[in-house]
Amino acid sequence: MTSTALHPAVTTTPVPQYTRAGVLAVWAAAAVPMGLLSWVVAPMAADHLTGPLPFARALIAAMTVGLAWQFLLVAGLVARERRRGEIRGIRAALWLQAPSDPSTGRHAPRAWWWLVPLLAGSALVQLLPAVPIPAARDLGTLLGSPDGRTFFHGNWTWFAVVVALALLNTVLGEELLFRGFLLPRMSRAFGRSDWIANGLLFAIYHVHQPWSVPSALIDTVVLAWPSRRWRSAWFGIVVHSGQSVLFVTLTLLLVLGS
Repeated sequence: MTSTALHPAVTTTPVPQYTRAGVLAVWAAAAVPMGLLSWVVAPMAADHLTGPLPFARALIAAMTVGLAWQFLLVAGLVARERRRGEIRGIRAALWLQAPSDPSTGRHAPRAWWWLVPLLAGSALVQLLPAVPIPAARDLGTLLGSPDGRTFFHGNWTWFAVVVALALLNTVLGEELLFRGFLLPRMSRAFGRSDWIANGLLFAIYHVHQPWSVPSALIDTVVLAWPSRRWRSAWFGIVVHSGQSVLFVTLTLLLVLGS
């Protein structure tokens, strides 16, 4: 059997290229709503809620809505590119495909092993000194508090909301937008530095939680670079999902009363 049969060429779909202004417009369409939902809508909604943890509930719900909007934004932009309603090639257009060798264009299954050091690197970033997070906006603090444990105990409804938040954050929202949609369309505008520009935009996007900007800048290496290197958004999705899996697991333990 030849190497061509073992590692066939990846089917590529021409991806439209955006200007810098176009990239910034898409970025703003994601960042501005998230900022407004976090700093305006959530506090206002909390003032009108009754029951336990009104601000936490309002904030989680607002962030879930904002991330759902990002999924709809990507869906709408991709649909506009494919005015004839073509479904074929959408995975390639969003880099939701297996990694490929940039020099040959063929599948590179061994590239998946890079996930091991990338996940380790992402975990190490979490151990670095960080900007203090306001306690009222820290999900980790909420899950570790007596009020949080009481609220989530047996609360499958809000567990489902946390799961939706996690999926939208690292699979269907942020990563799909930044690594699946924007990154493949930034090459003409930013050249070989497209992954760096993508990481910078992703960091600054965090206006809804500015304390995350420093770590997001560092995460450029483990999210944007491998996605660009192997033309696969799955690298960013998997690495970014590590933290989401942790929070979902902790929340589940509280729901189960562990």
